[in-house]
Amino acid sequence: MFIPTIPTPEEVLDKSFSRAKKAANKVRSSKIPRHQKSKKTEEARIKTACQVTEETFNSILEKIPKISTLNMFYQDYIDVVVGVDQFKKSLGALKWAVDLISKFENQYVFKIRRSSSEDASKVRKEAFGRLASVVYRIEDELNFLDFAKQKLRNMPTIDFKATTAVIAGFPNVGKSTLLRQLTTAEPKVADYPFTTTGIQIGHLEHKWTHFQFIDTPGLLDRPVQDMNEIELNAMVALEHLADIVFYIFDASETSGYPLESQLNLYNEIKHVFKTPIQCIFNKMDLVENIEHVNSYINQLESPLMLSASEGIGVTEIIAKMEEFDNEKKKRS
Repeated sequence: MFIPTIPTPEEVLDKSFSRAKKAANKVRSSKIPRHQKSKKTEEARIKTACQVTEETFNSILEKIPKISTLNMFYQDYIDVVVGVDQFKKSLGALKWAVDLISKFENQYVFKIRRSSSEDASKVRKEAFGRLASVVYRIEDELNFLDFAKQKLRNMPTIDFKATTAVIAGFPNVGKSTLLRQLTTAEPKVADYPFTTTGIQIGHLEHKWTHFQFIDTPGLLDRPVQDMNEIELNAMVALEHLADIVFYIFDASETSGYPLESQLNLYNEIKHVFKTPIQCIFNKMDLVENIEHVNSYINQLESPLMLSASEGIGVTEIIAKMEEFDNEKKKRS
């Protein structure tokens, strides 16, 4: 999501007053009768300062997309990361400032024209004081928009036309490794929880079909209301993006999460979302107690076996993706 550079109140006012000074100098050097020049000069300063401030805020408002026009995935993503209500409130504050500055620009221009030449400078100072007061009143909102710009700068670009598989599961079960095997994406992979701190996207062209794979941050086995921001990002992806979910079990339990907990999370996802789920048992090459693993495999419908780090089982996943895509096309 593109958010333009957000200036501080000082930067807004410096720009506005600097332009106002240049406008005043232009009037002073023009061929205006001397008795009118002081009033025309101050009028130019007021109009220019107000208009430059309005243009600065309007430029921000025009460049930021309206949240209501965005795909629901993006709306929820923004809400998780920075808060949609606060985002709208901050944009509303900028619109309020523009409207108010426009009103008192007209008021003070009228006041200048009715004042004496000796009082023109006093009226202009009063106008500048009110302008500065309005700009500083929305300092918190400007700060928030700058914060939102930093937080949303890496918001993922999604191809909503592609058949999309979301890769889900506990932290460190091999989701990022699988993404690297399936696509050309290169997510960060390491042996500690929450390596994936944002949604990672990979693409695969297979038999003239575009597949999109999304690696979500690791989910923990706990209620949605107790999830942190990283986990909520994953839930947003599951809800709005997935045509199919590949749920990864760490068969070896070397991630530190027992299969029982992994099964509980699978059942919760299955209960919350109506998206088709394909179970995959990863790290089969590290399994020491196959009977223990089989007791869980037998509870699930047609799970796939995988050793992502070795590339074993990847072709079966692509075949499953192709099969699902064909079924999807038949339904449509």
